[in-house]
Amino acid sequence: MIPFILKRLGLALVVAFLASAVTFLLLRLAADPAQALAGEGATAADIENIRRMYGLDQPLLAQYWTWLTRALAGDFGMSIYLKSPVIELIADRAPVTVTLALSSICLALVVSIPLGVVAALRPNTFLDRFALGTAVVGQAMPSFFFALLLILVFGVHLQILPISGSESWLHFVLPSIVLGYYAMPALMRLTRGGMLDVLGSDYIRTARAKGLRAPVVLFKHALRNAIVSVVAVAAVQLGFMLGGSVVVESIFSLNGLGRLAYQSIQRADFDTIQAIILMIAGVYVLLTFAADVLNAWLDPRIRVS
Repeated sequence: MIPFILKRLGLALVVAFLASAVTFLLLRLAADPAQALAGEGATAADIENIRRMYGLDQPLLAQYWTWLTRALAGDFGMSIYLKSPVIELIADRAPVTVTLALSSICLALVVSIPLGVVAALRPNTFLDRFALGTAVVGQAMPSFFFALLLILVFGVHLQILPISGSESWLHFVLPSIVLGYYAMPALMRLTRGGMLDVLGSDYIRTARAKGLRAPVVLFKHALRNAIVSVVAVAAVQLGFMLGGSVVVESIFSLNGLGRLAYQSIQRADFDTIQAIILMIAGVYVLLTFAADVLNAWLDPRIRVS
């Protein structure tokens, strides 16, 4: 197990390094940071002075090395628009996004896994068709439309849930349902497909022939092997929720990282954009690494191969 973890950890570090380098290069190619710092009315001489002042006249490799060494030390620069250290902005907004993402993925797993198991145990029945229909609706319905629908029903007509802000846990109910429902179809389908494959395998028939109780066969032998692909997809979905919740955070007025990233792009706030992208890429790499280790623990064949 230890060699497998070390190998995956080394691969994760390489991916994180490449992600930071590509992000830095693309942002520099997309626009001129000196122009953004100088403003619209700046002259060519002003732009050149700013370029020399911030080291933007150096080669890209030297700029990247300077930025990387500072980032590893926790210095991500200053926000051009908000005039605050980027690390403080991220620390202030991250709890909202993390709370939203964790509550959403927990809701998705709690609903999709039992639904997928029931659908696999009763194929081609009403329960199976209900689960598949729920998945189809979740894939077809845009998240912004579902969010507005929930706001209209529970916030405007029934008035039982708040529709904006992040003051209490009630403010996260509707956005968590929106994000969680978006992730449910893939998780439910994978659970159902994995359970159907596993339940028809020889070792499940052997376990039943030995007289093992149905819950033991279902949860200890069948679900443990069927859930391997679900763990990997859930890690990717959680990473998406941490970095791609721009629409949901904007609709429900949540001051999280997604909304901060959207505002930073509008304002050409390069340091903030770069730090958020690097953090999201790091989270993706970390979650993928954790999913690989968990899958290797669930299925020893993975680490052997």
